[in-house]
Amino acid sequence: MDVFEAVRTVLAVRQYEERAIPADVVRRIVEAGRLSASAQNLQPWQFVVVEDRATIRRVGEIITTGHYAAGAALVIAVFIVKDKRIAVSDGSRAIQNMILAAWSDGVGSNWMGFGRMPEIEALLGVPDTHQALGVLAFGYPAQQIGRGLKKRKPVGEIASRERFGTPFA
Repeated sequence: MDVFEAVRTVLAVRQYEERAIPADVVRRIVEAGRLSASAQNLQPWQFVVVEDRATIRRVGEIITTGHYAAGAALVIAVFIVKDKRIAVSDGSRAIQNMILAAWSDGVGSNWMGFGRMPEIEALLGVPDTHQALGVLAFGYPAQQIGRGLKKRKPVGEIASRERFGTPFA
């Protein structure tokens, strides 16, 4: 799938098949995060890939808005270096790359939580030098989903040309 098609069609997935994701696909997802652009090439991220069922269930219990994670084939927790202003931006780019790479391989995902998650940090043994940015649940969608059926504002409502408020048209 080309990049724009992935961007156009990716949807949040919260229900997953009980099926493992092949190791080569997991590696591509992680590589997509690793290869993300980074200000000054600092790469202020660490990814913790979790495939242990008990730990995945615990993640779903901790992140109250992400209880569905318990059914995911894997989760990837993204941690960033503390006190680095660009770390949130760089880590977010890595997250989006992983979401798109997964989607291109037929794997659905969803971003859960944002910012400090002390219980997740403790569960996954994160040192004091890093803090949570987000946790991603990954798995094959349990239901057929309509690719690209998004409710988005028209481009004229969210984009301007040259100056704020000048119609993009």
